[in-house]
Formats: sequence, C-alpha cells, structure tokens
Amino acid sequence: MSSRKCTSGKITMSTSGEKKRVVLAYSGGLDTSCILVWLIEQGFEVVAFLADVGQDENFEEARKKALKLGAVKMVIPDVRREFVEEFIWPSIQANGLYEDRYPMGTALARPCIARAMIKVSKDEGARYVSHGATGKGNDQIRFELSAYALHASIEVIAPWRLPEFYNRFPGRNDLFQYAREKGIPLPVTPKSPWSMDANLMHISYESGILEDPMTQAPEDLYQMTVDPQKAPDVPTILVIEFKKGLPVSVRNEGDGTVKSEPLELFLYCNRIGGQNGVGRIDIVENRFIGMKSRGIYETPGGNILLAAHMDLEVFTLDREVRKVKRDLDTRFAEQVYRGFWFSPECEFTRSCISGSQTFVEGSVTLKIYKGGVYIIGRKSPYSLYNEELVSMNVQGDYEPMDAGGFIKINALRLREYQRLRNSDNRQ
Repeated sequence: MSSRKCTSGKITMSTSGEKKRVVLAYSGGLDTSCILVWLIEQGFEVVAFLADVGQDENFEEARKKALKLGAVKMVIPDVRREFVEEFIWPSIQANGLYEDRYPMGTALARPCIARAMIKVSKDEGARYVSHGATGKGNDQIRFELSAYALHASIEVIAPWRLPEFYNRFPGRNDLFQYAREKGIPLPVTPKSPWSMDANLMHISYESGILEDPMTQAPEDLYQMTVDPQKAPDVPTILVIEFKKGLPVSVRNEGDGTVKSEPLELFLYCNRIGGQNGVGRIDIVENRFIGMKSRGIYETPGGNILLAAHMDLEVFTLDREVRKVKRDLDTRFAEQVYRGFWFSPECEFTRSCISGSQTFVEGSVTLKIYKGGVYIIGRKSPYSLYNEELVSMNVQGDYEPMDAGGFIKINALRLREYQRLRNSDNRQ
C-alpha cells in the first residue's frame, strides 16, 4: 500500500484510495474556503482549524460554513491568554521591533497559532496540515518551520506552491468561478482593496492599492485607532508597573481604572492607545524570502508597553549590559520575524533576555495624547540613577579633576589616527 506524499511539486494519491486527514488553517474567506473544497476533491478528510487570537471574527458563522462545505470537524481554540503571556510578553522584554520599527504582531501570532494547530493535528491523528499562505510571503515560512519543529513527521500541504493548484487558479476570478461551481458562498460585501491580518496585538494591511508605496492609506482603512487629529484634546495619564521586565499592572490616573491580569491589561492598553490614535506606522520592510514589501500597521497597546519598558530598562540596566542586550534584542526580532521561534537559537536568545530583566522593576508614567506616547516619569527600587552624583548643584562622590585623565586616555587613539592620516596626506 503506497501512501500519499506531499512535495513542493504535487500531491500523489494513495493507490488504495483511503482518505487521509488534514488540519486546514481556515479563515472562512474565499481562499481557504476554496482550498477546503479542493482538498476534499483530492481525497482528504478536512478538519478545519481557526485559532482565536483576538481577531474580530464571527467564529460560529465560520464553523457553520466549514461544516457546510464538507469539513468533518471545526476546531476553534481560544489562545488569547497564551498569546499575550507566552509570546507578546517576551517580545516586550526584548523591545521587539523588526528593523527598528515593526512590532511584529503577525510574526508573534504565527508560532502561537501553529502550536495550537499541531496540537489539533495530534489530537485528530492527522498526518497533514495545510494553509492558505502565498508563495511570496513570510507566513508560509513561519507556519511551516513551526510545524516541522513541533511535529517532526508532519507533512505540509501548501496549495499556493503546488502547480496543480496555482495553474488551475491563476487569479481571483478563477477562484470565484470555482466557488460558484462548488456552491461555496461568496462574500456578501466587496472585498477591501488590500489584504488584512488581525489579532489582539495589531492589524496589518498590505497588498492591493497599498503596493504602490506612494499611495497614501485611506482613512477608512484603520480599524483599531482613531485619526490622531480627531483624538481627545485631554491626554490620558497611565502608570505601568513592571516586574522582571514584564507588565504587571496599568493604572489610569484620570478615572482610577486598574488592570493587572495580562490579557485584560493588554486589551486595556489597546483601548487607551486606540482612543488616542497611538500605534500607526507605514513602512517598507525586508521580507525573509528576499523582497521588500510595504505594510501599514496598527499596534496601540504594544506601542505603549514597548515605550514604557524601554524607558525603565535604560533606568535600571548597566550601560554595558544594555549594549549586549540590545544586540540580543536585534537577534530576537530577526529570529521571530523569520519564523524561528521554536529554534534553539531563539530559545537561547529569549533565555538570555529574560535573565537580563531581573532588576527591570518599577513604574513608568506616560502621557498618551494625539498619537504620541510621552514618558513623564519613572521610579524603581533598582534604579542606577544617582541624583546627587549627576547633579550640577552638588559635587557628590565625584572628583572633577579625574575627567582630565579620562579624556586624555580616550584621545590617545584619536591622535594616532589623525597622525596616520596626516602622514598619508603628505605622501
């Protein structure tokens, strides 16, 4: 008896005709609905999978649609808390910004989703998983690297990399025609002229009209944040407490609201940030696969927490330790963005970063106002800030004359460098 094998080239059916079970990452949209029916057409039993990572989704409608299209089951795990505690929180500790700008909302969600998907595949006895990610993007890499890391014998079906799929459906009109033929419900409203990915950390927008980097994003694109110009004229003052580099509470100084449970804390920061127009960016980034792409992102809560953490970290970490830690932050961002969350190097990086956070404890006071996050105060029992030592009014435990020797020693290499340059110029 030969078994079905999935390769980058094509899917080969079992000669016995036995059905194989596949777990499909299913969103309910046109692409994954067509893929679901297509997989059944290829002889698979499909278990539809949709992780709740905080996106605005009608999960019950997605379940009904998947079952109507022929899925044997629909599994919808709620992974919001683990997404915050096990993925977003380590990124806050790491000041997680890819290429110094992108807070990685999608990149952080993918390993969380993939882990839940692999658990379902094991529970269901499925040897295959499938997704609707395109052959040009980062998500195919993130999903599949995570899948292989967590389930060594799993086989991945990526339809948009299979010639028998993408040659059959070279454009969206072909998918629409297939949907009509197979009785797949079509979207009631016109699709937005861009692609979106949403979770509780952010919403990303790309493709479509946004592929022209000079096309300004229309105002009706944004869903998590108000236009900063239309934000309230009165700022919101927040005090965020940290222990070991992790947020443990947020307090609104205006109305006394306090949130301390991680998911509620993050969602509250999202709410305050969104109301005040915080967290919008429009960037061109370097995809791992080798091309540049333009993306627009909204990350209100993440923007607030990253700003607060970074300020407290500078306040409490030794200068040289923080230099090393900044290098680790950069490595972490690249590892996560490229899909290597479950790699040994990313585990080691996270462990080192976590170790650096022992004394990153205290509170940061922020003013949230018309798209801006302004640090207005900080305190910590482990502060390395010595007010007397740095004061211009008190000498403290410091001898000004010592600075002369310090300057001369540091000037030595500069003198030698200039001497060499002057010598070369004379020749």
